[in-house]
Amino acid sequence: MKIKTNGIEIHYEIAGNPQGPWLTMSHSLACNLHMWDDQMQALSATYNVLRFDTRGHGQSSAPGGDYTLEHMADDVKDLFDALGITRTHWVGLSMGGMIGQTFALKYPGVFQSLVLADTTSRRPPNAAQMWGDRMAAARAGGMPAVLDSTLARWFTAPYKASAMNVMKRIGAQILSTPVDGFAGACAAIAKVDTLDRLKEINCPVFIIVGEEDHGTPPDMAHAIHENLPGSELLVIPSAAHLSNVEQAEEFNLAITGFLTRAA
Repeated sequence: MKIKTNGIEIHYEIAGNPQGPWLTMSHSLACNLHMWDDQMQALSATYNVLRFDTRGHGQSSAPGGDYTLEHMADDVKDLFDALGITRTHWVGLSMGGMIGQTFALKYPGVFQSLVLADTTSRRPPNAAQMWGDRMAAARAGGMPAVLDSTLARWFTAPYKASAMNVMKRIGAQILSTPVDGFAGACAAIAKVDTLDRLKEINCPVFIIVGEEDHGTPPDMAHAIHENLPGSELLVIPSAAHLSNVEQAEEFNLAITGFLTRAA
């Protein structure tokens, strides 16, 4: 299904328990709502699960130019308004976690709880060059030019070598991401800077990170944890950036337990 929000079309799916509380899931850069497929069985019996393709990804519109995390948060607010959602839990990974932080600060009171997985709240000193290089590579060679390096960052080497079907599934999501959408979102991620305001977030927060996540490493998760009094932190062994895929069972047990406590 699609809804026109904030000047673009957002593709979304709703599944699960229509009588249950809302749970919204926000995917990483260069993925789409199917990044969360491994979580649906664990969540759908209890929650009314909303998944959506972020602007520039999946079947949502991919306008040219630089995006901002504020644009993306406004997309979500318009989507919620169109669907009549006034309260929801939020699970966001990487870019989805950045959107979640931005939304929680801009629209307080909407989130019942917030899961921030494999994400950051402050750009590194080399962000402009690092993300600029990735944008340039994609613009020059299309998404195949960033495929191998992305999969190498997202998964541990042993898992990547042994889980070829997963590599094909996630690789297909990377390759199907429009270059304009990838580049636009890279520009947004390169400017993330919410760390000093995190104390303003007043809902329960659970921070998850893969022990071997080199893109948003555990020290970034610890920084978020330290700036969010009362938050919980879990480091998942034998997982890199897409901890929800590489260690799906542990990820699912962790978030379902947290959501129960938060409720």
